[in-house]
Amino acid sequence: MSKRGMSLAGSGSKIAALAVMGVAAGVLAAGVALPAVGGVGLGVVAVKEELNLNPEDLKEPPLAERTTVLDADGKQIAQFYEEYREVVPLDQIADIMKTAIISIEDYRFYQHGPIDIEGTIRALATNLHSGGVSQGGSSITQQYVKQVLLNQADSKKERAKATEASYARKLNELRYAMAIEKKYSKDQILEKYLNIAYFGASANGVEAAAKRFFGVKASELSLAQAATLAGAVQEPNATDPHRGKKYRDALVQRRNIVLDRMAELNKISKADAAKAKAEKLGYKGTPLPGGCENSPYPYFCMYVRQEILNNPDFGKTPKARLEFLNRGGLAIKTTIDPKMQAAADKAIKKRVSPTDYAMASEALVEPGTGEIKAMASSRAYGNSKRKKEMSYNVVADARHGGGTGFQAGSTFKMFTLVTALAEGMKVNDGLTAGAGFSTGYSGFKNCKGQSVGDPSHTVTNDEGAPGFRTLQTGTWGSVNTFFMALEQRVGLCDVIKTAKAMGIKRSDGLPLVEVPVFTLGVNEMDPLTVANAFAVLGARGKYCEPKAISQITDRDGKVVKYKPKCRQAIDPEVADAAAYVLEGVFTKGTMRGVGGIGRDAAGKTGTTDSQSTAWFAGTTPDLAGAVSIGDPRGAVNHKLNGVTIGGRYYGSVFGATIPGPIWKDTMMGALKGVPKTSFKPINSSRFGGCGSACAPRKKAEPDDDDGDGGRDGNDIIVELGSQEGREQGQQDGREPGREQRREQGPDLGFGPEQGEQLGREQDLER
Repeated sequence: MSKRGMSLAGSGSKIAALAVMGVAAGVLAAGVALPAVGGVGLGVVAVKEELNLNPEDLKEPPLAERTTVLDADGKQIAQFYEEYREVVPLDQIADIMKTAIISIEDYRFYQHGPIDIEGTIRALATNLHSGGVSQGGSSITQQYVKQVLLNQADSKKERAKATEASYARKLNELRYAMAIEKKYSKDQILEKYLNIAYFGASANGVEAAAKRFFGVKASELSLAQAATLAGAVQEPNATDPHRGKKYRDALVQRRNIVLDRMAELNKISKADAAKAKAEKLGYKGTPLPGGCENSPYPYFCMYVRQEILNNPDFGKTPKARLEFLNRGGLAIKTTIDPKMQAAADKAIKKRVSPTDYAMASEALVEPGTGEIKAMASSRAYGNSKRKKEMSYNVVADARHGGGTGFQAGSTFKMFTLVTALAEGMKVNDGLTAGAGFSTGYSGFKNCKGQSVGDPSHTVTNDEGAPGFRTLQTGTWGSVNTFFMALEQRVGLCDVIKTAKAMGIKRSDGLPLVEVPVFTLGVNEMDPLTVANAFAVLGARGKYCEPKAISQITDRDGKVVKYKPKCRQAIDPEVADAAAYVLEGVFTKGTMRGVGGIGRDAAGKTGTTDSQSTAWFAGTTPDLAGAVSIGDPRGAVNHKLNGVTIGGRYYGSVFGATIPGPIWKDTMMGALKGVPKTSFKPINSSRFGGCGSACAPRKKAEPDDDDGDGGRDGNDIIVELGSQEGREQGQQDGREPGREQRREQGPDLGFGPEQGEQLGREQDLER
């Protein structure tokens, strides 16, 4: 046998299979169910039965569509997508685009059934000549089926199967195409195809392609532009204009082929074709929209994304949540307030530069709802080390894309204050603070009942100021040894439980460090968590989970609204009393040099050991916020001493030095025009302390020596159990502070030791 004969014999099975395809095509073209006529009819029926050429329903999951993220006013601030696609109806696609795609891909689209018999026979002849399947002759309906199967594929194996050059795949496409043609009109099929097709340059669907390639909508495409996109769908990777000149040249060639074909079919004149061919490609490469790096609020954007990916409310599995976000075509309305965000950005920018080593970050939260109103930082979001950009969420915890955070310093003294009030102390109850406090094992137990401490470590107050302090004066001066003694008295575990009840969790997700210096803020925190804890006071003891999403509208227009998730964390009257004490921080304490905001506000400065980091956290009844500043290279090794920040040199940075003023300016800007809301008055019969401005008092208690409705500096003998306590308590209540204080030191009305100490260290709250 000759080589040619051997070749023909070896190709017999392929020829037979191609012949079967030809017969199958004839069956389909004839309507599949034509009655048998003579021997030919019997053969056709036999082929049909053998190949099971019956319509088969195709599962058509919704196309992956972009998800848009909106601010509280409904303005888009970001978008997410797995595939850049914008689905549009057929009437929003230029007629010339429809003509171009039909001309080059399936010019008899409106005349034939599931397949084009002429196209199939043409492909059959080509394939017989090549000895394989080198040309498909697929109709637009078949191409749509192929794209659906490709989009359904979850693995490389499934994707390979959806695109393999095999007769089995082609027959499956035919079965599905038959069902599609019964289910939809030709216009509907064309619309679906134009929305699912990939055009290259990461653009899926004709609307995305029009914007990506030319910066116009699909409804605005010109002849040359439409021909370009129509030419791209055949081999989008080989003609991807984003890949360089070689590929753009290939795309121009494809465009010209389309134009010639349109002229050949008399869809356009030869003159129009020549004019369009003379045009430059005009590829703009419009940047792909979306992603947090392009958002005006990148840190908040990151928070929203991570909230959806980690919250079971948005899907049972991580995969389901990712698809929900990236493929769902959602409109996510969020809680961020542009006005409040702008106020935070402005206040930070005024004092800290984006290229400073020190980094300031701030979060704003609404008390009573947990709604996040702003997330700001001095550092830009990005990956440039030269520009000192940050690639993680510096305002939130690790669960929401954040890092390890910074030690929160004396802002944590608030939890010890709240615990003391909850356990029955009055605002003028107190104890003696020594010059130093040993953190040995005596008197401190963690929440497992284990004794904890470090006998080698002694807490001090910089200059040292032994003496009596009340809950008020100890808080206003942020006296370390006072709070160590107070924590020992009320119980370390009780303070930890209070902090947890108010939403405190470590930024890195690890368990809280339960040690005696817990009250001094040794745990690493993020601004959002701290702000939300202080919001509990503004909401009279109600804790609400941080909330970034208010509602989600799906692709079908269904709206799901998300309510605040709140619980009563502490007694409302305890919250009122704590707020009352913390109000004095602005007028009589560490923030006196900065001042208040012209409305009720309660807050606490915080500075860690040797000025590693500095904080300010506070709340009004309407808005809470927290500001941190530290060096992300490592706060312990890069302290805030002898540093230049925002173009200004600082010997040392305390809570009232930079964070406090940022918080003040932010609040004044964010709350401008918002009616002033007052804190609830302290219940003086329960907590003492404030005269006629407070709630009605009960009858004086048995140990109330001066009839003020509760024990104060004159009544605290029982707790202190010493003559020194009695004398110091009397002095605190009666003798004004002396003039041994710094120029900016607050005139607190204390005895000589308190006046000297608090005046000397206006922002002492290490």
